[in-house]
Amino acid sequence: MKKLLVRAPMNDESLERLHSLFTEVVYMPWTDTGERFYEKEMIACLLAERPDALITELDVINETVLKGYAALKFIGDCRASPENIDVKACEKYKIPVLCTPARNANAVAEMWVSTLIAYERNLVDSVKWTKEKQWKPGTTPYHLWMGNEIYKSKIGFVGFGAVARNIAKLLQGFNVEISFYDPFVTGSTEYRKVGLEELFSTSDYISIHLPVTDTTKRMIDRELLSLIKKDSLFINSSRSAVVDNEALYELVALGAIRGAILDVLDSEPPLESDSKVADIPNILLTPHIYGASHQVVDHHSEIITQRIIDYLNEQAAVAGDRL
Repeated sequence: MKKLLVRAPMNDESLERLHSLFTEVVYMPWTDTGERFYEKEMIACLLAERPDALITELDVINETVLKGYAALKFIGDCRASPENIDVKACEKYKIPVLCTPARNANAVAEMWVSTLIAYERNLVDSVKWTKEKQWKPGTTPYHLWMGNEIYKSKIGFVGFGAVARNIAKLLQGFNVEISFYDPFVTGSTEYRKVGLEELFSTSDYISIHLPVTDTTKRMIDRELLSLIKKDSLFINSSRSAVVDNEALYELVALGAIRGAILDVLDSEPPLESDSKVADIPNILLTPHIYGASHQVVDHHSEIITQRIIDYLNEQAAVAGDRL
């Protein structure tokens, strides 16, 4: 193949390897402007560059885009799953989609542990309180901001893929009891596999790690949420669409659930109607940044480059050539 268009940030080593595979590599990552391409911008870019293949991360690739430019031989998507790409449309146009599973599993795991500790030890509010010069003579911050340890707590994971497994490894030093629900995990593990109802009713922390599919959309419904203990925390760093968020916000606001840590919302950026979420004091809300580490670029660069090499080798196998 002659020309590759790269719309994802990549490290220098991987770019060098890609240059050895293609006659021309056009590097214009979305991070240069901070904006993704939607249909109109993506079609215009493809028509201007005329690439044989594309590497993307955020850009929208759907049937409209493929109708506008149908010459792609494959698409590399620097995401764990191709949520920005209409895979069925790609299948229709016979365009393989290569992804980078587990590229940010470590980044999400580290952020998960750090935000849980920050929540339980009142880090955000106490820092704000201190910076606003509210520490006056006679106040006792030791008592005011006393928090909770996660030591020896019960943590339940809904979905036990790469992210949840990485979190479990990081938690080993806290002497916690870990259970999980995942019908796709078979065989023995060092952690306890349980049913959904048991997980929700017994865990001190319930953490969601699910992709959005026809079977998982709003899977975490009011009935399940109502099983959560009053002193437990709910954590969602995967996808908002798998949770009945109206029920969650209501139960947290009423005190039926002690609180929640959320990195995802149904609308991103949030709509005006989402402001009620931010107004609930016992919800810690972050702007979908759990996987945002500089090192993730290295991870997805290495994974997607190797996957492209493997793919091209498969295509060249009939000719007896290897890259």
